[in-house]
Amino acid sequence: MFQRSWFWDRLANRYARMPIADQAAYATKLEKIRAHLRPDSRLLEFGCGTGSTAILLAPQVALIQAIDYSPQMLEIAREKARAAGVSKLQFAQATLAELDSPAGSWDVILGMNILHLLPDRTPTIVRAHQLLKPGGVFISGTFCIGDGSWQMRVLAPVLRALPLLPSVSSLTLGQLKSEMEGAGFAIEECWLPGANKAAFIVARKQA
Repeated sequence: MFQRSWFWDRLANRYARMPIADQAAYATKLEKIRAHLRPDSRLLEFGCGTGSTAILLAPQVALIQAIDYSPQMLEIAREKARAAGVSKLQFAQATLAELDSPAGSWDVILGMNILHLLPDRTPTIVRAHQLLKPGGVFISGTFCIGDGSWQMRVLAPVLRALPLLPSVSSLTLGQLKSEMEGAGFAIEECWLPGANKAAFIVARKQA
C-alpha cells in the first residue's frame, strides 16, 4: 500500500514550503467546498499531504479525518494543526481504497490533486461512493493530462516509465466523469480554472 511513500517522504519538507501556484483558483475552490459544508458535517480528505486544506476547512465542520500514505507528510500536517490550534481534525496513514471506515459514514469526501496519481482510480472512486452518506458529495481536483497540451500528453508516459516516480495518468476529463458516473455519482459541477489546470468536480451520491 505504501510502496512509494518514500518519494513523498523525501519531498515533504520542500512541498510544505512551496507556495500555492494559483492562489486565486485555490481560494475559489475553498469557497466552493465550503458551500457544501455544515457545522455538523463529517469530512474525509484523502491524499491530504501536509494538511493545509484540512486545517482551513476544520472550523466549518464537526470532524475532519485527513489521510495520506506518507508518514512524513502526516508528521508535518500534525505539527501545522497543533501550531494552528485546530481541533476536530484527525490524521491517519491510509489510502481511501483500504481505509477501515463504515459505509455511509461521511457527508463530504475530498480528494484534491490525487486521482491522476493513482495507478488504478476505480477502486478509490467506488470506495468514495461507498463511504458517503446518501446525498453526500465527493469533491475532487484532478489534472486531466489527456486534455492538456501536447507536451503534457508526451510527458505522462515518460513519467510512468520511471520507477522512481509516482504513476501519472493521461486520463481525459470525459474519462474521469464517466468513471464517476459508472460508480453511481451524479456530476453536479465541473470547473476548469484554465488551460492545463486541475478540473474541480463536485459529484453527488444519490439520496
